[in-house]
Amino acid sequence: MTKEWTELTKLTGGSEITVERVKISSSGIAIEGEFLLPPLAQLPYEDQVFIMAFIGAHGSIKYMEHLFGISYPTVKNRLDKLASRLNMVEAVNIPESRQADREDVLGMLERGEITAAEAIRKLKQ
Repeated sequence: MTKEWTELTKLTGGSEITVERVKISSSGIAIEGEFLLPPLAQLPYEDQVFIMAFIGAHGSIKYMEHLFGISYPTVKNRLDKLASRLNMVEAVNIPESRQADREDVLGMLERGEITAAEAIRKLKQ
């Protein structure tokens, strides 16, 4: 399936895809109409791989640095762009006086001491 998906994303060249027929393999039931792909499936294949690796790394930016051979800021920038593209995250504006707190929260997240949801909650406080 991965090879087919790679070929499909190359073929479409980033153009929006509309699915017109969906078939449930186990029952043979087919549904026809116009369906947009889920947001993750609309991303280029390379971005999907990056997201899957990030999830596989349990959100460890340090592991992503090692895996892709890129710097911490590069990983962060790519994640920020993906989050923005997926309209997942509202901007979190943090006053200058709280930048040290932000770094502490991000450090705890990277070390696996808190979850991503906890980090977001702490950053919004």
